[in-house]
Amino acid sequence: MIFERRWYQTEAVDSIFRYFEQKDGNPVVAMPTGTGKSVVIALFLQIIYQYWAHQRVMMLTHVKELIGQNAAKLLDAWPTAPLGIYSAGLRQRATMNPIIFGGVKSVVNCVEAFGWVDLLIIDECHLINPSASSDYQKIIAKLKEINPKLKVIGLTATWYRLGQGLLTQGNIFTDICYNICDTIGFNRLISEGYLSPPIPKTTKTLLDVSKVSIGSNGDFTQSQLQAAVDKQDVNFSAVSEMVERGQDRHSWLTFCSGIEHAEHIAELLNNYFGIPTVAVHSNMSTGERDAAIKGFKNGDYRALTCNNIFTTGQDHPPIDLIGMLRPTTSTGLWVQMVGRGTRPSPETGKRNCMILDYARNCQRLGPIDDPNIPRPKGGGGGDAPVKICDYCGAFNHARAAFCIDCGQPFVFEQKLIRQADTRQILSSGMPQVERYEVSRVMYNRHVARKSGKTNIKVSYMCGLQMFQEYISFDQTGYALHRAHEWWRQRHESPPPLSTDLALLGLSQLRTPKAIKVWVNKNPPEILSHEY
Repeated sequence: MIFERRWYQTEAVDSIFRYFEQKDGNPVVAMPTGTGKSVVIALFLQIIYQYWAHQRVMMLTHVKELIGQNAAKLLDAWPTAPLGIYSAGLRQRATMNPIIFGGVKSVVNCVEAFGWVDLLIIDECHLINPSASSDYQKIIAKLKEINPKLKVIGLTATWYRLGQGLLTQGNIFTDICYNICDTIGFNRLISEGYLSPPIPKTTKTLLDVSKVSIGSNGDFTQSQLQAAVDKQDVNFSAVSEMVERGQDRHSWLTFCSGIEHAEHIAELLNNYFGIPTVAVHSNMSTGERDAAIKGFKNGDYRALTCNNIFTTGQDHPPIDLIGMLRPTTSTGLWVQMVGRGTRPSPETGKRNCMILDYARNCQRLGPIDDPNIPRPKGGGGGDAPVKICDYCGAFNHARAAFCIDCGQPFVFEQKLIRQADTRQILSSGMPQVERYEVSRVMYNRHVARKSGKTNIKVSYMCGLQMFQEYISFDQTGYALHRAHEWWRQRHESPPPLSTDLALLGLSQLRTPKAIKVWVNKNPPEILSHEY
């Protein structure tokens, strides 16, 4: 099978080689969930063995699903790869192959059997506990006894850990060599269609964790957490809202605060609301869990509820609704949970993934593209800077100018500052918004002088006045999001792939009856349209 390399996957591989040309540490590659870290591993290993054929490499991760996915991707790219798998869950115990893909729980008790290892790759490396007694630390220590020059490469969607801060503040990793999880990178991936946007929403039902203590790991104490949130009236209210708001959503995933909590939510969805649902948790046997997850992915169940399952290592792109009934203080856990819904699924018509945040995690920890980075123990904290759209209830970054879901602009209040002189405190005053009836709309092709890019120049005739806006389907980021929403308001078909294609369909667009305009801005800005 031949797969297409994406630009950022190539960049990630190149960044590792550039790093080792310049430094002698252990780097981390940070890429959002769903962007193909397994492809990066496969491409990297291919190049390694083209130039250094006698290397021995071990790739470790924590769940058999990831081992299988990573191994399959390597064989897709390189069918003759000298690959062996060591995993009890996959019932394979190879030790002599030049490349070993293994499970940390299986490898930890027999490290000596693998002998000399030149390079250790760890997928989901944020799970490495800095304690010397943890499984990963034991494996690394034993491998270094055999090869003191062992190099370690980590891959993760969350380059930080609760109580530790950045992974580079631990005792293994030294540098972040590539990071596309920041705001610019994340939003570019969304605009180019590599990720599906997660839209956290406020909910009427909110979980109260004010009396739940923080445990030694820095997160809510598990036993207290389930007791606080798993209440019959709260569960019913939350599920009722989920059913109401998820009517047009195809695949639901709900994170719960305990095993019983997961079962109770599944019972409500199944028995009261008639939503085919399966619960998955650690009290089930491996076979039962595998069968339940397989049924969910095959479409036998519309919803899956879980506790400490499905946070990593699971790939199911159709997920378009996440019920967040798991409050946490862990930014990494929050981002990983939301990441279950960021994989695109065009074949199911998925446009985004709605996150019903009953747990108020977004308010506590921030949006997925710019979360609160945890600090080392004793480093302080505080709620994330987010704001809520008054129109649709979506959480947005504090600096967002427009809502990520409905596109509604945020109006910023200007602070009054006392001055020692008599100068005017506010030069332009507060935004003045006026509503105008639209009598006619004109569309013209427009080419920007500086960039040379093609736009649609839209002119709204409102009596004796005219207001204009420029729409382009050749942009990225918010400009493209705005163009898509503009089109969806006016036409039933999917947004066109380019401005030139949009120009061909302008005669079929419906016309707004009125617009709202920010009139004391230069030039005036059209804020919304009425139909």
